[in-house]
Amino acid sequence: MMESSLPALEAILLVGGQGTRLRPLTLGTPKPLLPTAGVPFLAHQLARARSFGVRRIVFATSYKASMFEPVFGDGAAFGLSIEYMTEETPLGTGGAIRNAAEALTSAPSDPVLILNGDILSGHDIGLQVREHLSRDAAVTLHLTEVDDPSRFGCVPTDDEGRVTAFLEKTPHPVTNRINAGCYVFTRSVIDRIPRGEVVSVERETFPGLIESGELVLGYADRTYWLDVGTPAAFVRGSSDLVLGRLGSPALPGPPGEFLALDGASVSPEAKVHGGSAVGSGVVVEAGAVVSGSVLCDGSVVRSGATVADSVIGVGARVCSGAVVRDAVIGDGAVVGPGNELRAGIRLWPGVELPECAVRYSSDV
Repeated sequence: MMESSLPALEAILLVGGQGTRLRPLTLGTPKPLLPTAGVPFLAHQLARARSFGVRRIVFATSYKASMFEPVFGDGAAFGLSIEYMTEETPLGTGGAIRNAAEALTSAPSDPVLILNGDILSGHDIGLQVREHLSRDAAVTLHLTEVDDPSRFGCVPTDDEGRVTAFLEKTPHPVTNRINAGCYVFTRSVIDRIPRGEVVSVERETFPGLIESGELVLGYADRTYWLDVGTPAAFVRGSSDLVLGRLGSPALPGPPGEFLALDGASVSPEAKVHGGSAVGSGVVVEAGAVVSGSVLCDGSVVRSGATVADSVIGVGARVCSGAVVRDAVIGDGAVVGPGNELRAGIRLWPGVELPECAVRYSSDV
C-alpha cells in the first residue's frame, strides 16, 4: 500500500441502498453507518482507500442521505476531502455514479475509483489502479474467486484479462470469478453514462463497452472479500475485523478476541470472545457468554445469558438465562428470561418478550 506509487485519486462511494436484507437494523440507520468492529462500517472503507492514495471521495447517497454528513463531515478526520451528492430518486448503479461524477475534479483521462458501501475487501487497490493505467482500459473490475460461483453471476476473461461477458447465475458456471464490486473507470467513460436516467453498470454499461470493443479489464484475486448485506455476513465481517482476519486502519484497538469501546463494562467473570464488538455503555454481566457478536451502544447482557453470532441493538436487553443465537435484536427490544431465539429470528425494535416466551418464526 505505497501511497507514493500512485497519483492522488478521486473515488465515488455508492451508499444509496436501503439495506432491506438487514432489517430491522436499517430501519433507522443506513447500512453503511451500522457499527462494525467499533466504528461505522464506512470508516473501514475510508481508511483503506486513504492508505492507497485516495484523497477525495464523493458519497453517492439516497436512502437517509442526511445522516452521512453529520458522521463524516468534510472528511478531514480521515485525511480526506468528502463531498455529498444525493439522488432524489434511485438511479441504479450507473445513474448513481453519473450523478456523483458532477462533483469530481478529475480530468477526462484520469482514473476514478468506484467503491460499494457494503463490501469488505482485502484486495490491493493500488495494483488494480496500476493495471488499469498500464493497459489504458476503459474500466477495470475487481473480480474475486469463490468456491461456489453458481450463487453469483460470473465474469469470464480471456488469457490477457479482458472481460468477455457478464453471465447470470447458472448451475454450470464457466468460471469461478465474480464481480466483486470495486471498479476503476476512466473519467471520460463515466461522463458517457446518460445523466439523470436509471442505468445499471452490470446490465448496460459494462456489456455495452464490451460489445463496442473497448477494453474492460478484470483484476482477479482470492484475497478476503465479503458482501455484508445479510445479518450473518454483517456479524461475520465485524468479527473478522476484530480478530484481525482482515486488517483495517480504522480498527479502534489491537485485534483480539473482543473489542470493547470506552464506557463499556465487561465483567471479568463473563466470557466474551470470537471477535465480539462491545459498544460504548454496554454492560456484560458475570456469567454471561458472548461469542462472535455485535453489542450496540447501551445494550445489556445479563448474568447467565448467551449471545452468539448475533446483533444486539442499541439499548436492547438480553435477560438472565436467555439464549440468542444467529439472531437480530432490534433497538430497545427486550429478550425476557428463558427465551431462546435462534436461526435467523429478528426481533423488531421496542418489542419485549416476556419470560419463557419462545418464537420460531423468522420475524417477530
